[in-house]
Amino acid sequence: MSMQTDVKAVSLAASGTAYANRARLRSVVIEPGTSAGSVVFRDGGSGGTVVMTLNTVANGETFNILIPAEGVLFETNIYATLSNAKVTVFYA
Repeated sequence: MSMQTDVKAVSLAASGTAYANRARLRSVVIEPGTSAGSVVFRDGGSGGTVVMTLNTVANGETFNILIPAEGVLFETNIYATLSNAKVTVFYA
């Protein structure tokens, strides 16, 4: 039987740190803007390593992405660079 952990969430309307320590990204909800955009997740702040990029379409509907297994590991922190989008990050 696998160990269960508490999942926490934070919403961002501008680029910034979603969580300032080591964590696993478990899921995201993205609200696209009026023009095409993206959410770029980095490990290590605004200049850190790009771990994942999620693109959006203009005037798209809000959508969620569930990350399988244990999620994506961020060793330093979870930083999201937002371009024409808002995001809610679920992490453990």
